[in-house]
Amino acid sequence: MHEFLISAAAFIVLVGLIVIMHELGHFIVAKLCGIRVEAFSFGFGPRLFGFKYGDTEYKVCLLPLGGFVKMTGETLTEESADEIASDPSAFTSHPRWQRMLIGLAGPVVNFLLALVLMFFYYALFNEVPSVTVKNTVVEWVTPGSAAAEAGIQTGDIVRGFGGISNPDWEPQVIEQIKLNPGQYVPVVVDRGGQSLTLSLHVPLAAKAEDFDIGDTGMQPQYLPGPIQVAQVEPGYPAQQAGLRNGDQIEAVDGHAFHSTNTLLAYMQWEQGKPMVLTLLRNGATVQITATPAKSDTRWMLGFAPEPVLMRDQPLPFLAAWKKSGVFFRNNSLIVAEVLDRLFTHRLSMSQLMGPVGIAQAAGEAAQTKDWMSKFGLASEISLQLGILNLMPFPILDGGMILLLLIESLLRHDISTAIKERIYTAAFVVLMAFMAIVIFNDVSRLGVFAHIKP
Repeated sequence: MHEFLISAAAFIVLVGLIVIMHELGHFIVAKLCGIRVEAFSFGFGPRLFGFKYGDTEYKVCLLPLGGFVKMTGETLTEESADEIASDPSAFTSHPRWQRMLIGLAGPVVNFLLALVLMFFYYALFNEVPSVTVKNTVVEWVTPGSAAAEAGIQTGDIVRGFGGISNPDWEPQVIEQIKLNPGQYVPVVVDRGGQSLTLSLHVPLAAKAEDFDIGDTGMQPQYLPGPIQVAQVEPGYPAQQAGLRNGDQIEAVDGHAFHSTNTLLAYMQWEQGKPMVLTLLRNGATVQITATPAKSDTRWMLGFAPEPVLMRDQPLPFLAAWKKSGVFFRNNSLIVAEVLDRLFTHRLSMSQLMGPVGIAQAAGEAAQTKDWMSKFGLASEISLQLGILNLMPFPILDGGMILLLLIESLLRHDISTAIKERIYTAAFVVLMAFMAIVIFNDVSRLGVFAHIKP
């Protein structure tokens, strides 16, 4: 019950903020264009309280799930068409370009909100690990990978990469990889005190936004010390093998791994073969054998590592804006890829997150100590809301803009009766889509587990 209340409260605050900012964009531009705004509401349903200033009623309603702006003439019926047409302050009495600007204003504010939220995070917090490895050390090299073919070995210290001396893994090494897909990059490594110059052939796949350093076959060492086990999941291979909460994984098949990323890469290469884990348990060394299980396309053991201790390292103004822009770009591309996969049937609707999933994520973010989960989630959802509202679907802002563009090309308004039919059909489709997404959300919570085979 406690988690439910936190999730509900976090969802209301998160969605309320983002939707109100979206509607504020419509409101401000409508006012600037001289359109009468009859109501600016936080929430839906019966009015709880509010006040009127000028032509606009500002109110709070019973259901705190967002809000809305009501402009005169925005919702047009055949009965009201003649009356609205004679009102110079009505929405439909203004030029189409002004109405398009009003439609664009909501998503644009969402984009700005996403950028500003992440700017404040990077400028005020920018959480980084408290303890890091100072040198650019290669933790493990996947056999047969591009890094292995270049002669890079586990334990090498990267002293030069693409002409950059003593680079950091991020951003310098990853930026050089991104800049040189399909090219050979000179790599200088320190191996046991001996300097070696090698040549890494960067895979063509480095063009993709989600390409990672590990995809070259090099697994970076970011942290010192063994992998700390926080929670072993019941019924998974880790528990069956005898792994316990509080264990420290010092080695896997003799390899000293320091992060779960490297462990996951190793399991993927081994394709589920049994592994010998060397553990430190209550001061004593213990060895167990664990056989990973396959989940979708990945191999897993079933445990959660201890979270990395973090500290704040705020960035200067320009650096914070740059990082905010990178976050915005990367997440925009992710949304675009999800939509592409959805429309090309490479992604199932069952994988989409709806209001229940967002509430659960908001609740989890509210209970975590770090700021990135809070700012990051709010920024992602604001960005997604802006992008989705620009889609050319009736009822959404993008649909309204599309109809206005069509009317501009036709040089006359589409009849009110046709618009009513379009919006009614779109509303039914949108509600059906939301019902499916919400059902999938609830199904993942296990509420309908008893009806599943």
